[in-house]
Amino acid sequence: MPKIVTLPGDGIGPEVTAAAVAVLREVAPDVTIEEHLIGGVAYDTHGDPFPQVTRDALGDADAVLLGTVGGAQDSAWNLLPRHLRPESGLLALRKALGCYANLRPVRVQPGLEHLSPLKAELARGVDILIVRELLGGVYFDGDRKIDGDTAYNTMRYTTPEVERVARVAFWAAEQRKGRVTSVDKANVLEVSELWRRDVTALRDREYRGVHLNHEYVDSVAMLIVSDPSRYDVIVTENLFGDILSDLAAVIPGSLGLMPSASLGDGAGLFEPIHGSAPDIAGKGVANPAAAIMSAGMLLRHGLKRPEGANQIDRAVALALREHPTRDLGGRADTQTFTRAVLSALETSPAVG
Repeated sequence: MPKIVTLPGDGIGPEVTAAAVAVLREVAPDVTIEEHLIGGVAYDTHGDPFPQVTRDALGDADAVLLGTVGGAQDSAWNLLPRHLRPESGLLALRKALGCYANLRPVRVQPGLEHLSPLKAELARGVDILIVRELLGGVYFDGDRKIDGDTAYNTMRYTTPEVERVARVAFWAAEQRKGRVTSVDKANVLEVSELWRRDVTALRDREYRGVHLNHEYVDSVAMLIVSDPSRYDVIVTENLFGDILSDLAAVIPGSLGLMPSASLGDGAGLFEPIHGSAPDIAGKGVANPAAAIMSAGMLLRHGLKRPEGANQIDRAVALALREHPTRDLGGRADTQTFTRAVLSALETSPAVG
């Protein structure tokens, strides 16, 4: 029986996580769900934003569903030593799970094209999955230094690091339209030459049914907002992925529609990308769509249950059309939207 650990966290996290859990129980009633603390509430209870009891619970988990972490800018949590602040608990969680691939779907929901900053004809039908390498590259390489008026960082990758994140992208493409765009800067960077070589070799050995093309990162930065429908799955290294995923996040028009997944060799981490929104916490008006779609990603990528994930995606799309939340110009509160998703699921059988 699969075990899911939920970490509702701070702010609106408990509200949107509760909505996601209700949907999970409907679609996958066989899973065991165990709740633990993280972030500011964990510090208030245990004196640690990532307490040992939470660490221990992850040991036999199959997936982790996270809410949100952190408080308002004037929160007393922000006056704590850095290692005790809520965000430090989140970083420790990600390190503990060893997640090396971040998946960020960028999908414009039908009927919500008007929310996008792009013209409706460009936004309509956009459905991109950005797969970003998460533990390597210039952000993590220890060969870095500031020395007087000179400073440097090092971008370094190994073949195993490239192959493991590329496998995630190719597997995801097989569940989608079968197209992967690998993003690099191989015309000027040796590390990108290695990246391109290894991605190509992996496709040729193991994923010959997936179409692969290579594009330079500066070109993709332009095309992802001028012709986004050209992309299915994008895979790239850490720095390029950080920039491209944040750029693409504006396309749907609301952070309340943006789920994410971080995958490694153990339990994956699934979470909405929006913040803790302490100004609306406890008011019952938070949009739970991203949290619910994160639960869908948990089924798809964490438990390898694409049928259940598809059920959730269809139900969320229907609820968004018929009962949009307040941040989307509608009137539905958290519970109303959650009930709409559950109602849409009633016509579909549960997936065991």
